[in-house]
Amino acid sequence: MKKKPTTSKKGTYVIIVVGTIIIGLVVAVNYYLDQAKISGERFGNNLQQIQEDLKSQVSDYESKIRMWQEGDLTKQEILQISENHLMELENILSRYDALLPPQAFAPSLKLFKLSTQAQLESDRLLKEWIETGDHSTKIRSDEILQQSFEYETSALVSYNMAKKGNAP
Repeated sequence: MKKKPTTSKKGTYVIIVVGTIIIGLVVAVNYYLDQAKISGERFGNNLQQIQEDLKSQVSDYESKIRMWQEGDLTKQEILQISENHLMELENILSRYDALLPPQAFAPSLKLFKLSTQAQLESDRLLKEWIETGDHSTKIRSDEILQQSFEYETSALVSYNMAKKGNAP
C-alpha cells in the first residue's frame, strides 16, 4: 500500500512550482528588458545616422550656395545642385518612416521629421529664389529655416528627456 503524501510534501511541491514560476518570470522580464534596450540602441543609432547624413547634406549645400554667391558657380550649376540636394533631402526624409522607435521616443522622432520637412521646404524656396531673384522668397525660406531649427531643438530636448526616462 502506498503512503499518501503528507501535507509537508505537498507544500514542498507547491514551493518548488511557485519558485520555478518566479524564476521563469524573472528570466522573461530580463529578456524583455534586454530586447527593449537593444531595440532602443538600434533606434538611436539609426536616428543618429539620419541626422548626420542630413547635417552633411545641408552643410555641403550651404557651401555650394556660398560658392555661387561668390561667382564660383553659374546659375545653371547651382540650380542643378539644388535639384540634386532636394532629391537627397527627400530620400533622407523617407528614412524616418523606416524607424521603429520605442514609445518614449516617438514624439522626438516626429519633431526630427518635422524639422527635416521644414528644411526641405526652406531649401525649395531657396532654389526658387535662385531661379527668380525674388527676395521675398528668400525671406520666407529663412523663416521656415528658423522653424526647422526650432523643431530640431525641441526634438533634441524630447529625445534627451526620453533617454533619461522622463516623458516629454
